[in-house]
Amino acid sequence: MSIIETAEFLRSGDAHVQRTIPSLPSIVLEPLVRDALLEDLGRAGDLTSDAIVPAGTRSVMRLAARQRGTLAGLDLACMAFRMMDPGVRIDLRLHDGQRLRPGDEIARIDGDARAMLGAERTALNFLCHLSGVATATASIADAIRPYGTRVTCTRKTVPGLRAIQKYAVRIGGGSNHRFGLDDAVLIKDNHVAVAGGIGVAVARARAGIGHMVRIELEVDTLEQLAEGLDAGVDAVLLDNMSLETLAAAVRMVDGRATTEASGRITPESAVDVARTGVDLIAVGWLTHSAPVLDIGLDS
Repeated sequence: MSIIETAEFLRSGDAHVQRTIPSLPSIVLEPLVRDALLEDLGRAGDLTSDAIVPAGTRSVMRLAARQRGTLAGLDLACMAFRMMDPGVRIDLRLHDGQRLRPGDEIARIDGDARAMLGAERTALNFLCHLSGVATATASIADAIRPYGTRVTCTRKTVPGLRAIQKYAVRIGGGSNHRFGLDDAVLIKDNHVAVAGGIGVAVARARAGIGHMVRIELEVDTLEQLAEGLDAGVDAVLLDNMSLETLAAAVRMVDGRATTEASGRITPESAVDVARTGVDLIAVGWLTHSAPVLDIGLDS
């Protein structure tokens, strides 16, 4: 597994530090690729390729970009080809995190023709989807970087694909929100309603978690924000606030908690949100609705 470098920079004081993003372990990727191949091959395998391509035929094909974007998911694509043909030779020309232009050759693949054709759709499904997520993330991350604000994803992920979708967000220059319900506390309006108020909800959360777990509170008014700050939350999710209210919220927080804006934020509106001074911008559509990036397998 390789270590790749993205174009993301994390602000540290007045300096900008480039971070490296490690590839996900094979043990995480293998079940996803195996299940996807089994789903596609079904009960009888690739009827089309088995009927048309003589057994033992070898071919050289190339993965090529057809759109501008950011590459992600190459490990899964390569794994699909290797599962179908353990002897396949893959010559990588590019790596996850690199920016693509139409016509760029991503990899050259030399192997059994039937196996490559059988793996093609699974490989491209992962590669096009994750590159789409990375590209969408980069469109926001690049725009807001001058303001020291980071874009983050949410738990609005495709079931079963959360780990790789969040990986693609990191590749695109974004940051990850919590991976699940078990790694941080996020107190939302329904929690507050059931508990009977912000103060009691925060107190109960703090009493029920370990000292390493952070508490974030979702608010949509400055009055709720004031209650949360008094209760000592670590972060505040500023939901669906106007730009003026966001700016006022940042001034009110004054560094006492991490500030995160959310609510239908687009690449066009992200810069204005970042200008308010928030630390993070949460964008759910990065993982649930990002358009795929067009990448093809050409012979």
